[in-house]
Amino acid sequence: MRFEVTYTNPSLDGRSGEISRRLRTIAGADIGDVRIVDVYIIEGVSGIDAAILDGVFSDPIVQRIDASPVNDVEAEHFDFAVEITYRPGVTDPVAITARRALADLLDDRLPDTSHVQTARQYRIRAPRLSDAARQRIARALYNPLIQRETLIRRTEWISGVRFPLSYPHTVEPSPSTVELFDVAAYDEEALEALSKRRLLALNLDEMRAIRDYYASVRAERIASGLPGEATDVEMEMIAQTWSEHCKHKILNAKITYREGSKTETIDSLFNTYIRGTTEALRERCDYLRSVFHDNAGVIAFDDETLLCFKVETHNSPSALDPYGGAITGIVGVNRDILGTGKGARPIFNTNVLCFADPETADDEVPAALLHPREVLGGVHRGIIDGGNQSGIPVVAGAFLFDESYLGKPLVFCGTGGILPARIGGEGSWIKHVEPGDLAVMVGGRIGKDGIHGATFSSLALDESSPTSAVQIGDPITQKLMSDFLIEARDARLFKGITDNGAGGLSSSLGEMAELAGGISIDLDVCPLKYEGLAPWEILVSESQERMSVAVTPEAVDEFLALARRRDVEATVVGTFDDSGVVEVRSGGAIVGRLSLDFLHHGLPAMKLDAAWRPPERNETPLDSERAGTGGIGVGRSSKGELGTMLLALLAEANVASKESLVRQYDHEVQGGSVIKPFVGAASDAPSDGAVIRPRAGSDRGITVTHGICPRIGDIDTYEMAMCAVDEAYRAHIALGGNPDLTAGLDNFCWSDPVASADNPDGSYKLAQLVRACRGLADACSAYGVPLISGKDSMKNDARVDGRVISVRPTLLVSLLGIIDDVRRAMSTDFRTPGDLIYLSGVTRGALAGTTFERVRGVMLDTCPKVDPERAVGRYRVIADCIASGLLASVHDCSDGGFAVALVESAIGGRCGADIEMTRMPGYREAYGNERLLFDESPSRFVISVAPEHRDE
Repeated sequence: MRFEVTYTNPSLDGRSGEISRRLRTIAGADIGDVRIVDVYIIEGVSGIDAAILDGVFSDPIVQRIDASPVNDVEAEHFDFAVEITYRPGVTDPVAITARRALADLLDDRLPDTSHVQTARQYRIRAPRLSDAARQRIARALYNPLIQRETLIRRTEWISGVRFPLSYPHTVEPSPSTVELFDVAAYDEEALEALSKRRLLALNLDEMRAIRDYYASVRAERIASGLPGEATDVEMEMIAQTWSEHCKHKILNAKITYREGSKTETIDSLFNTYIRGTTEALRERCDYLRSVFHDNAGVIAFDDETLLCFKVETHNSPSALDPYGGAITGIVGVNRDILGTGKGARPIFNTNVLCFADPETADDEVPAALLHPREVLGGVHRGIIDGGNQSGIPVVAGAFLFDESYLGKPLVFCGTGGILPARIGGEGSWIKHVEPGDLAVMVGGRIGKDGIHGATFSSLALDESSPTSAVQIGDPITQKLMSDFLIEARDARLFKGITDNGAGGLSSSLGEMAELAGGISIDLDVCPLKYEGLAPWEILVSESQERMSVAVTPEAVDEFLALARRRDVEATVVGTFDDSGVVEVRSGGAIVGRLSLDFLHHGLPAMKLDAAWRPPERNETPLDSERAGTGGIGVGRSSKGELGTMLLALLAEANVASKESLVRQYDHEVQGGSVIKPFVGAASDAPSDGAVIRPRAGSDRGITVTHGICPRIGDIDTYEMAMCAVDEAYRAHIALGGNPDLTAGLDNFCWSDPVASADNPDGSYKLAQLVRACRGLADACSAYGVPLISGKDSMKNDARVDGRVISVRPTLLVSLLGIIDDVRRAMSTDFRTPGDLIYLSGVTRGALAGTTFERVRGVMLDTCPKVDPERAVGRYRVIADCIASGLLASVHDCSDGGFAVALVESAIGGRCGADIEMTRMPGYREAYGNERLLFDESPSRFVISVAPEHRDE
């Protein structure tokens, strides 16, 4: 049976206006009215009609629901109509919720053979569009990787053509047999071919290590009744565990670094610069509880409460399916928080989203890539649905635009959580998995979606990238699971927990088995979305909304009973033991057995070469500084020229207001928001970050800030990293944060830094990575910011249409800080006419790698550089002034420099500002007006102070 839901007054459907605007950017003014119809297709359920479903599937105040066996609508409503539905096997989140609603409506009398599908229909008025233009419009409404479309023209409708009453929903089954590979007998060419054919993403050294392992255990395997050859289950589990995504092989490589005549060896960038920095700071940072070894870093908030924080990237899937990539990114990092320690509750989301310019000309986008406006629109909708439907506020973040993100967008998704300081008499960050415990999978079922996600994200994007890596998240299912698990945690019904992230059960149970000493997994009992999955697919599928927990046999009945009451599926899928192996069964037979030691510690370290050379830059003098004007800074641009440039900077994509996008996020849910994304008299000026109160009844709060400066990396990634840390830290200070209570996260997104015939400048990119790690370490050490977690994504290249598009080296530094009293939290807006305006910090006329340079379209000199020794003292003074109530507003100077920060504060306060440039720091060094106004030297603030506080 087919049911259609429409608005009685189409103007009330807010989606229509947004869709109309999107389509007009493609087809121009020829697009008229767009009406949206929500379609529900229900099979195998008798006794239902539109009257029964009214109020369940529709809002009877503004909508109507009709049974439409022949789709009998009036043809004058459209010139053509497009209907979009999901392909077989792809998660349909609305259908899942609809099925649950039907079960409630029918008192759980829903037949197992019943099926629910959804579709969305767009009825479009566009009488002058050609057939080719209509096809372009249809293509803009869906992603062919995961969806399919049906287009009907008005003339066809009049002649009797109708949309289907249902769509095929069966999935092509995979071969049920287990494939064997005699890797011990393979030569190197065969090893490389196997890795490529199965998308293992393993290099030759790694394949040799696998070959040697199977040669060493062949006799033992045969004696125990196993085949001597490797099974596909084993090969896929090794590939997942050894993927760049999971093992961070490049950050852990042994690197020979050359710079000029000097050569040195770095044994693991991670251990040297990231973990090493935190270990050096540990004694002075007594609030650290758990760093680097769990799903998120954990710090103390107060005596009763802990905080955790994690930021992940979802770049590759977002390039293929922007909506699915982003929503699975945000709900996936939510699960990282849920799987930290004994289980934390998510309390905020944050995201930093990097795209090519949405206004990029169509002919500049390779045919194999989605247009940046489609990527932006899909990712944005995914972030909205992932956060809003989960009841988790999006409190901070940024949008960043750069032409280098055309091949792959960078989608940074972050979540913070809260948990009691102690549970069951011990620290809540401690988890246990012991022999005899049962392995229980909780949440959504397993499907083909997300297969090879870990290995796929470890490769460059190209025309052959797998559609199976695409996933669709279902926040409603995850919300049910999350609430259930927090309830089970408080009842102490499980001992250990982790999420089914990259690699699914292979990853989660493989990691938990290390704590116990072994595990036996039974794939036959795993709940599936549909039949026809091969054993290896069940093991490594990354289908969403799933967690793995360790439950004692004594508690399992109570745990499963609570899950049933909360409408959450939970299944015992294995038993932990101390065998030293991971054993996988399917069809009653063993289909995989791997040594835990080999699986987790058998990966050979990469040996890489890095060679640094300062980049050659063809720098252009400013017009006012050309020969004959008297030297640097003597020439002065006119007021008109400066005003024109200031307006151009304010209109630049990275500076211009993102209010229309950010307003669609819910940042008020849970009621903890103090400083919001927009501040000021009309709440439309940007803030420097977020301040939230995580505990009701306490005035202690947290700040959430970010630093990201990729264009500075064109000159030197060391300075880029220093500036990123400084940006995140100074925003924390600007909000009123405690200088001594911070925790940082690093997220590296790089183009391939491994030299090869296809990547000849890999050694230079690796040198850039080395320098970025050094800059990160030096800045964090200077400011006392321990790094508690992080992530890296090292293959952000797209090889399409005979060209390679690589991202600029990008480091995102995210900072979680403590603010002692949220009542003292600062915002960026000027408050009162007559207040004094100060510029705090040193102006050096730095324009290279800045927004001003980007707008001018030429290379300029003097890169922004951090002077941490001077900055630290300044930050502490400003923190003391905020705590003493001496400051009216504080805004950090970042993109666009002093002038842009000044304008943003003035907009926030609806005030003007009278600035005497001869008093500005740097004027006496004879910097020109452009350098004074648009310089992006770090560690600076625009501050306003009431006149009565001037002397103090």
